Amino acid sequence: MLVRISHTRLLRAAGLFTWAMVGLPLLYLWLAPHLAGGGDDLALRPMPWQGWLAYLAFGACYAWLTRGLGGRRHRLPDYLLLVVLTLAALGVSYYNGSGLGSVLLMVAACVLPWLLPLPWGVAWLLAGQLAVAPVFIRWLGFPPLEALMQSMLYAGFSGFVFIVSLVALQQAQAREEQRRLNAELRATRALLADSARVNERTRIARELHDLLGHHLTALSLNLEVAGHLSEGRVKEHVQQAHTLARLLLTDVREAVSQLREGGAIDLGAALRPLAENVPSLQIHMDIQAPLTVDDPERAHVLLRCAQEAITNAVRHSGAGQLWLSARREGSDVVLRVRDDGRGSDQVVPGNGLRGLGERLRMHGGRADIASQRGHGFQITITLPVAPNAALSLPAGAVA
Repeated sequence: MLVRISHTRLLRAAGLFTWAMVGLPLLYLWLAPHLAGGGDDLALRPMPWQGWLAYLAFGACYAWLTRGLGGRRHRLPDYLLLVVLTLAALGVSYYNGSGLGSVLLMVAACVLPWLLPLPWGVAWLLAGQLAVAPVFIRWLGFPPLEALMQSMLYAGFSGFVFIVSLVALQQAQAREEQRRLNAELRATRALLADSARVNERTRIARELHDLLGHHLTALSLNLEVAGHLSEGRVKEHVQQAHTLARLLLTDVREAVSQLREGGAIDLGAALRPLAENVPSLQIHMDIQAPLTVDDPERAHVLLRCAQEAITNAVRHSGAGQLWLSARREGSDVVLRVRDDGRGSDQVVPGNGLRGLGERLRMHGGRADIASQRGHGFQITITLPVAPNAALSLPAGAVA
C-alpha cells in the first residue's frame, strides 16, 4: 500500500507525525504540572500559552508548505511561512526550556531543499540549530561547549533529514523531466505516424499518376485513332472501349486528387500531447481546428518550436501557467507561446533558442521574443506553409 503513496506525501505525513509526537510531552507537562520535575530548577516546566501558539503555528505552517511538494510554484508567502516555521520551532524551545524545538527544526529541515538553494538551505539549517544553544545553557545547565556540541548533534540529525528530502526533490525533478520527455516523444511519434501516412499517400498518388495514368492516356489515344480507322460494328465496339477508357481515366484522376488532398498533417494532433503529464506547469492550448500542414518538415519545425518553448518555461522561467495558441493566418502558421514566469528585461538566447531561430530561417520563418521582468516570457513563431496541393487534370489526360 505504501508503494502507491508518493514520496512527497510520505515526507509530509512523517513530518506531521513527528510534530504530533513532540506535542505529547508538552501536553503531559501541561496536564500534570506537579510531575514536571519535583522542584529541580533544571527540570522541564509547563509551557505557557505563547509556546502552545508557537507549536500550533509550526504545525499549520508545515502542513501548508508541504501541500503538493514539487507540484506548484513557490511564491513570497511560502518564504514568509518558512520564517514563521523556524521561529515557531525556536519559540517552543524557549517557552518550554527544552530541546524539543530542535526536534521541530529537524522536521523543518525537510522543507528547506524544496524552497531554498542548497547553500542557503544548509546555512538556514545550521543557524536554526545554533539558535537553540542558549536554551541548553540557560535552562538545561549545559556548559557553552557542551551546548554547542548538543546543537551540532541535532544539526547532524537535521542534515540527514535534509539530504533525504533533497534526494526526494531530485527524484521528483527527474520524474517530471521524464514525463515531459514522454509527452514530447508521444507528440513526435504522432507527427511521425502522420508523416508516414502522408508520404505513403503521396507515393501511391505518384504511382497512379505516373504508371496507370500514362498507360490509360495512351490507350485512350490509340482507341480514338482506331475509331477513326474502323467501320460498322467494329467501330461501335471501339467507341465503347474508348468511352470506358475515358471513364477509367477520370476515376484515376479523382483518386489521385483525393490522395493528394488528404495528404496533410494534422498539426493539432501532434501538439496536444505536449500538454500532458507536466505537473509543475499547467498548459492551456488553443489550437485552430483543423490545423493542417502539407510539408512534414515544416510541421516538424513547428513541433520542435513548441517543445523548446515548453522546455524553457519548465527549466528556466519558473512559470506555473503556460498558454499555447496555433492559428492559420493566410499562408502562414502562427504559433504563440507565453508563460507567467519571472521574465527578463534582456533575453540572452541560449543554444535552444538559437537552434530554433536557425530552423525557422531555413524555411523562411521568424521568431519574435517579448519578455519583461516579472511579466513572463512570450515567443511568436511565424512559418510559411505550402497550401494543399490538389492535383487537377484535364478530362482526357493525366498530366
